[in-house]
Amino acid sequence: MTGPLVIDGAHGEGGGQIVRSSVAFSAMLARPVRIENIRAGRRKPGLAAQHVTAIRAAAAICGARVSGDALGSHNLEFSPRHRVRAGHYAFDVAEAREGGSAGAAGLVLQTVLLPLALTTGDSRVAVEGGTHTAWSPPFDYLDTVWLPALHRLGVTIELRLESWGWFPLGKGCIEAMIRGRGPCRLAPVDCLERGELVEIRGRAVAANLPAHIPQRMSDRARALLEDLRVPIRIAPLRVRAACAGAGIFLTAVYQHVRCGFSALGARGKSSETVAEDAVAALLSHHRSGAALDLHLGDQILAALAFSHGPSSFSVESVTRHLRTNAWLIEQFGLARTVLEIADNDVGFVRISPQPDRA
Repeated sequence: MTGPLVIDGAHGEGGGQIVRSSVAFSAMLARPVRIENIRAGRRKPGLAAQHVTAIRAAAAICGARVSGDALGSHNLEFSPRHRVRAGHYAFDVAEAREGGSAGAAGLVLQTVLLPLALTTGDSRVAVEGGTHTAWSPPFDYLDTVWLPALHRLGVTIELRLESWGWFPLGKGCIEAMIRGRGPCRLAPVDCLERGELVEIRGRAVAANLPAHIPQRMSDRARALLEDLRVPIRIAPLRVRAACAGAGIFLTAVYQHVRCGFSALGARGKSSETVAEDAVAALLSHHRSGAALDLHLGDQILAALAFSHGPSSFSVESVTRHLRTNAWLIEQFGLARTVLEIADNDVGFVRISPQPDRA
């Protein structure tokens, strides 16, 4: 190849997902990439602290030469110098911006976990930042939904929440232990049917706030979910953190898959309203009949591109994130994806990896 693969960072959803997935694929394939027009349509275009940290994390595991990894940058060049190497790594989102940041630790982790899982040797990764913040998967979702989905493909990762991090200060920490499989293909999946709902698990959490707040969230959620007639276990929990925060995190356990739903507290928002938001999302998914929730569809797609055969699944909706990730996977020549939408907006996805690329 005479030059880097050029990716339009404004394509489709046009957010940080394009950046994170691009540098992850670049590291895994040892293929240089240039990303232009990064987050061009956003209110604050260019790279934010969590994007800069994700780029530097990907660079650390493959020794990449990087140009443009600065706050507000609209263009990035990323050139791996060696294959992904297992090891012990630590990253702090706060270091990317003066005054700190509550940028999502989970998104940084998602950037490097799959590359490290498909290299030889075990790794340990610690990321400091926001662990339960808006517009990103909370730790609970990663641990109870995303990781079980990866385990089904043959990926072995364990997560541990070392400390809680909420907006605006962050300062939480997630640690990941990754069992490296070596360069190999993952198992494909057929997840068109989710099976019966078995139970609902979760926890209602308040940091640096009175005990009645998580209790009220838990009580309201249980009351709204009683008609589903399955066991409901939602534990109220008080924790300490760098700043106050609250939220409820629910996992719907079906026979064949787990789905996650959450809502965060905010000033002036009652505990009951927080619970109602999370329950509404859960019930909407349940009524859809789809196997995967809104977010798992696009988050699992990258791993399926490295499977040894085609995979298929149904998802509550074909989101812009899902379409964008499918497009990006094709830009790297990893797989072909077919998206179909039923009359009730449920999406049916089939992804066929290219055997000579992954």
